[in-house]
Amino acid sequence: MERTDRSRRARPANRQLEPWAGSELPESVVIREVGPRDGLQGEATLSPHARASLVLALVESGIRHVEAVSFVSPKAVPSMARPDEVLAEVGHPEGATITALVPNLKGAQLALDADVDEITVTVAASATYNERNVKMSIEESVESIAAICELAAASGTPVDAVLSCAFGSPYEGDLPAADVADLVGTLRDGGASAITLADTTGMATPRVLSEVLSATGIEVGLHMHETRGTGLLNCYTAMQMGIVRFDSSVGGLGGSPFAAGAAGNVATEDLVALLDDLGVRTGISLERLLRASAVIEELVGHPLASRVAYAGGRLADHDARDTRSSGGAEAGQTLGSRDRADFIGDVTAR
Repeated sequence: MERTDRSRRARPANRQLEPWAGSELPESVVIREVGPRDGLQGEATLSPHARASLVLALVESGIRHVEAVSFVSPKAVPSMARPDEVLAEVGHPEGATITALVPNLKGAQLALDADVDEITVTVAASATYNERNVKMSIEESVESIAAICELAAASGTPVDAVLSCAFGSPYEGDLPAADVADLVGTLRDGGASAITLADTTGMATPRVLSEVLSATGIEVGLHMHETRGTGLLNCYTAMQMGIVRFDSSVGGLGGSPFAAGAAGNVATEDLVALLDDLGVRTGISLERLLRASAVIEELVGHPLASRVAYAGGRLADHDARDTRSSGGAEAGQTLGSRDRADFIGDVTAR
């Protein structure tokens, strides 16, 4: 798919909208970017420097919460090897929370030794999926998470428990909302600082979302997938219900390796473009985010699922005409393409 001059295609920075009057929406939401971990785990292995550079580019766009690495066995997930090197280069950007996914107590200790700001852990509401994913029963995963929470609490590090298959299982089908709510309560009792409900295989619809959130309450985050093209719709529905915390992945990268046909995450570009138009604040610059998106496309070597990555924001054509009429871009080259070339050159040079 052909890219356009996306650095000129974001909504003008000085055009601040009020939240859309047609519906009750929050004034602002928090987006946790999971592309450097969830998005890259199924891709060809990149160097720690390339991965760190992507994290920093995303932070530069205004993203203040990034799941950067996972402390899993490099034999199991080679693309996530050397997470300590990634974190050492990323450091602690001002105002940003850098998160690491851990599978067990050993991984949690390694993450804490690397001085992460937050730990994420996972357990599935689907017994079959949990067994395939982490080779444990749900009960065993819950016990492991409680031990991780206890360890993290000693250093004051928060733990976000991500509940996979919260809106349905590819193996068991629909799961009772009451069972999902009970598991959320158990995780909180075990010490989890936050809970995120994940639509791992894209089974959520506004109806299912409403049923589950009515049981769990809205003090949760959401991690939506675009398997069936309902990801953005579900995010919009969730905001109407009061949800203000969302996971997304640059370029729409990611997907579950344990369920056939599970497509990638909601694309951060697509979500930010929608929220910008609705007047819901994120603190993220779509223009800078699109530059980071171009970088990740170069690094993974294939087209991205994100539509906004190629089309730009809703006023893209208008912005492009403004740029042409004012002579703001050099012939044949834009600020975005220069930045991209410099960035890629710096990454590949190491």
